[in-house]
Amino acid sequence: MPHIIAVFNQKGGVGKTTTTINLAAYFAKTGKRVLVCDIDPQANSTSGLGIDKHSLNTTLYDLLISNEAVANSTIRAKKNIDVLPANPDLAGAEVQLVNLPEREFRLKKILTSLNYDLVLIDCPPSLGLLTVNALTAADDVLIPVQAEYYALEGLGQLLSVVQHVRQNLNPNINILGVVITMYDNRNALSGQVKEELKKHFEEKLLNTLIPRNVRLAEAPSFGKTIAEHDKWSKGARAYKALAKEVEERVYG
Repeated sequence: MPHIIAVFNQKGGVGKTTTTINLAAYFAKTGKRVLVCDIDPQANSTSGLGIDKHSLNTTLYDLLISNEAVANSTIRAKKNIDVLPANPDLAGAEVQLVNLPEREFRLKKILTSLNYDLVLIDCPPSLGLLTVNALTAADDVLIPVQAEYYALEGLGQLLSVVQHVRQNLNPNINILGVVITMYDNRNALSGQVKEELKKHFEEKLLNTLIPRNVRLAEAPSFGKTIAEHDKWSKGARAYKALAKEVEERVYG
């Protein structure tokens, strides 16, 4: 059974997809068999790993709604990285899941049947049924937080959702940590955000800071991870360090 990490923040634009695909890249480099599960209807993890989201025969939508065979749905994206892809059709699943039996557990049944070392779920920027499915399936939650003025806004609501899932659906879910993204050490605000997060999250705040980095931002447009696009960039070094830190927390 794979270890499952949901990469989640209900705010958009905080680096969930960038974190998902680049962690996958560095875990894959260590020999782990990794599945990226794209449960965001924007399907950015799918396209960011070089897959055309508009030419897919089967996606995660089909698995959630009609019990399509998983073997027909995963796509090999890179060495040691498969993708359970999404496309905009997935937005309809929010409505259709409402009337299905065990609606919160449908993703868990899919993922726990698979033979991977690690699954990384790229969650949508919302608190709907797709996100609840991701949290119900996950062993851990990784929360990317942008180094900006409104960083703490909404985090209380996010934590209460995780607590609700823990109490009602998944008693074993753990907050793996909070990672600061788009950090600029020339900017005093970034440092202030870091101190505020340290006060709120203490040891849950990961040490690695993901910088603002042009190479990181442009890599998905080439369908590449940062390890492929520019392995010597600041962004690449940061995600390599983050993967090591996450690995230590997950595997000890």
